[in-house]
Amino acid sequence: MYKKFGKRIIDFIISLVTLIILLPIFIITIIILLLTGEHEIFYLQKRVGHLNCRFKIWKFASMKKNSPDIGTGSLTVRGDSRVLPFGRFLRATKINELPQIVNVLLGDMSLVGPRPQMEVDFFKFSKPIQKVIYSTKPGITGIGSIIFRDEERLFSKADGDLHAYYTAHIAPYKGELEIWYLNKISFWTDARLIFLTFWVIFFKESNLPYLFFKDLPKKPEELK
Repeated sequence: MYKKFGKRIIDFIISLVTLIILLPIFIITIIILLLTGEHEIFYLQKRVGHLNCRFKIWKFASMKKNSPDIGTGSLTVRGDSRVLPFGRFLRATKINELPQIVNVLLGDMSLVGPRPQMEVDFFKFSKPIQKVIYSTKPGITGIGSIIFRDEERLFSKADGDLHAYYTAHIAPYKGELEIWYLNKISFWTDARLIFLTFWVIFFKESNLPYLFFKDLPKKPEELK
């Protein structure tokens, strides 16, 4: 019942209230973005969503406009030169993700769910994962986002082609985590994941997700 009806009702109510509460942060961020960087406010990007349909995700602009076409493309590394000065703050605090509340209100996304991928990264999942990962709506946050909260650190340790590293090491485990979520969807699971989202912003090295959810897929050695 929660998965079919309650999740959407809760998503709408919480996202509407959150948007109203965070309006001052939105206004301040918009003003700063207008006055700095490339003077862009929002960045709309095509992502893979519910039932593998494509949609436009909303973000505050934190990188140069042509970022997907230069450097490491869809992957962002630590100290990435494509990230604008104010963008570094937005990304560190996750404020750049807040406009996705609009996606939730529109029904494209949920507060919690598998993270929507760009097509180039979606196809790095195995075929079986691609078929089922978005059987529920993608989320602003989720177990994959929490566990891979510092993905840029992993890229800094990789040798050679980052996209090959992502395909070989990150995508398989991230896929396992999202499948775990699909089998565990409940109000209580979502509530704990929302709490953990805020927790790991301040405690990036925390092992709390694995203490909260003792049946999470075991992290591969190369990702430890």
